[in-house]
Amino acid sequence: MNAMPFVVGAILVLVLAYRFYYGFVGAKLATLYDTRDLPSKRLYDGQNYYPMNRWVLFGHHFAAIAGAGPLVGPVLAAQFGFFPGFLWMLVGAVMAGAMHDLVILIASLKHDGKSLAEIARKEISAVSGATASFAILLILVVAMAGLGLVVVNALAESSWGTFTISMTIPIALFMGVWMFRIRKGKTVEATVVGVILLTLAVIFGNNVAHSSFASWFLFDHNTLTLLLVAYGFCASVLPVWLLLSPRDYLSSIMKLGVIAMLAVGIIIVAPTIHMPGFTPFIHGGGPVIPGKLFPYLFITIACGAISGFHALVSSGTTPKMIMSMKDVKFIAAGAMLSEAMVSILALIAATSLLPLDYFQINVPVEKFQVILPQLHAMGFTESNIKQLSAEVGEKIAGRTGGAVSLGVGMAYIFSSLPGLKNLMSYWYHFAIMFEALFILTTIDAGTRIGRFILQESLGKIYKPFARANWLPGNLIASGLIVLAWGWFIYTGSVSTIWPMFGTANQLLATVALAIGTSFIINRGLARYSWMTILPMLFVGITTVTAGYMNISNIYLPQLANPLKQMQGLINLSLTSAIMLCVFIIFADALPKWIGVMLGKRAGISSEN
Repeated sequence: MNAMPFVVGAILVLVLAYRFYYGFVGAKLATLYDTRDLPSKRLYDGQNYYPMNRWVLFGHHFAAIAGAGPLVGPVLAAQFGFFPGFLWMLVGAVMAGAMHDLVILIASLKHDGKSLAEIARKEISAVSGATASFAILLILVVAMAGLGLVVVNALAESSWGTFTISMTIPIALFMGVWMFRIRKGKTVEATVVGVILLTLAVIFGNNVAHSSFASWFLFDHNTLTLLLVAYGFCASVLPVWLLLSPRDYLSSIMKLGVIAMLAVGIIIVAPTIHMPGFTPFIHGGGPVIPGKLFPYLFITIACGAISGFHALVSSGTTPKMIMSMKDVKFIAAGAMLSEAMVSILALIAATSLLPLDYFQINVPVEKFQVILPQLHAMGFTESNIKQLSAEVGEKIAGRTGGAVSLGVGMAYIFSSLPGLKNLMSYWYHFAIMFEALFILTTIDAGTRIGRFILQESLGKIYKPFARANWLPGNLIASGLIVLAWGWFIYTGSVSTIWPMFGTANQLLATVALAIGTSFIINRGLARYSWMTILPMLFVGITTVTAGYMNISNIYLPQLANPLKQMQGLINLSLTSAIMLCVFIIFADALPKWIGVMLGKRAGISSEN
């Protein structure tokens, strides 16, 4: 199969969905609010509530939601074949993901930029609000720890990556001061200078890696963890215009620039998709994902189609910076559909590898030898792994997790462009650094969002905490959040709870869609509630099924194994707790939906 038609077709579908479907959705929902009453203006504090240029805010929002998920998830799901992941990302992003992000952003704007938990408290009940707070904080800490571990592992062996990423901090500080203090509103000037400096950092990062002072940017895992914690703390407590938004904006320029290059490269090179449309692993027993296509495809591919983490961003930092209601569709739906395109390109890059090479990279070496006869029986006999290893300059067999196979696939496409044939090693290491940058931007925004949620919760006990600009509360909440996820990385405990994150994240998306449904119905728009109810039911059913299968097939058997007993107990407890939270919120919301639709319960005026 030629990859080019899939890229062009996906772009057309996503553009048409943005223009027409979300034009319709925006006309029905985004008109609920007057631009003059936006929280960024009405509650302006110069720290958290700050009207932000739409392009800068799009950059922040995209950078915050686009972490490891859109890059790694599709690569791992490629074991089922090319078509399942491609179709789910295209349909899921249009019908579920962008709707999920958009409705939560609008709901948060109506509630002064407050968190998803606070929206649940106002739209459903105090019980749902408290339940959502517990689930969100738990999932957020696990997410930050897991993503942080990926960054630490990527940078522990890369002075190039560490140098380039560390340079984005002073560049972002310069851009923030320039755009918001020295030359207010001169976004183009700051962007031009920032992009030039970032490009130089990327280019000279390779020189640094081969210089005598490369050791200055080489750190062990524990030191990198402490540095990451320090950065997360600073990004959380400093004014949003000074570091967080400019750095995310700068990172998004690089992210989208590289993705655009990849799309153009695929169109020019027109690589062959070697992975079949469907593999026998759709029935289960796969070496990368042991489960069947249903439900495991839908929790493996998260951010590329729909992700609960996005609801935290749409009800965290972004609503506090929206400057005009005209920007809502562009930022929420536009960023999600852009992320879907990123995921599709990642899938194409990985499946452009020969299937035998794909499995040899993503399966541990010992296990690969066991399944090799099975792969040969499927017709996967041709391999190019030795040449690929030689060209990238590293041993790539058995490098599981998806990041390496994506890096090799991207490097193969870039090096196939005219004039770039002998640069595969450069492009491979660039791709690995790029993946770390992609993920790091989720860490800083996630930490700030966690601080907001924790402050809202602590504000129920001591009211000053509820004020986002109260400095002691800012410092204490930020410190608690970074210590929580930092501890999991530093001690290595995150590997124990990370396996349940995929299920927990999609359960959070189910909760967000239920809260979004309440928001729509409460404002007399029940006739449009199908837009959130349908994706809520699909995501909820698939994810609860996956949770049940994980409990029965993985976590309960682990309890019988003394070596894995603790891991099984923790994952069993956390998965069960989050599933229970979903059922509590749904059971609390459903009677209220019915009551409003039957006229037995008052809704909420569109003015509130």
